[in-house]
Amino acid sequence: MQVFPTTRWQRCWIHKACNVLNHFPRSQQPAANAKLQDVWMAATRSDALAALEKFARDRRAKYPKAVECLLKDQEELLAFYGFPAEHWAHLRTTNPLESTFATVRLRTAKTKGCASRQACLTMVFKLCQSAEKHWRKFNGCALLKEVSAGVEFVDGIRKAA
Repeated sequence: MQVFPTTRWQRCWIHKACNVLNHFPRSQQPAANAKLQDVWMAATRSDALAALEKFARDRRAKYPKAVECLLKDQEELLAFYGFPAEHWAHLRTTNPLESTFATVRLRTAKTKGCASRQACLTMVFKLCQSAEKHWRKFNGCALLKEVSAGVEFVDGIRKAA
């Protein structure tokens, strides 16, 4: 059984942009980053695809590895357009996950490991429980029921039945 269909996986735009920009010389990175932002900040999937095509067309000759790096995950990078627009800010990045585990990483490094597997799991659980007190509410959390029920969204708007 597949919990999340492959077409709905989302890649982190922040990390993908860093990977793409690594293929550019330092002097070209700010301009390339601005054009990448035009892709992931587009209002609709079709606008994003147009910006992506323009990025690829303008840079393919000089930076083929950068374009290949970006295009190989095109569907996954644009998967957030199939979710409510309120969720997009959360789906474009993996920072919420990284923030949670930064606390855990810091504490486990300080304790230099745990005596047992059970002690480690307990510590991680309690650290995550403590960290959740500082989390902000998910934008559009009322729409989560619809998303989990399989309601389709196109460009962030509920698709008419």
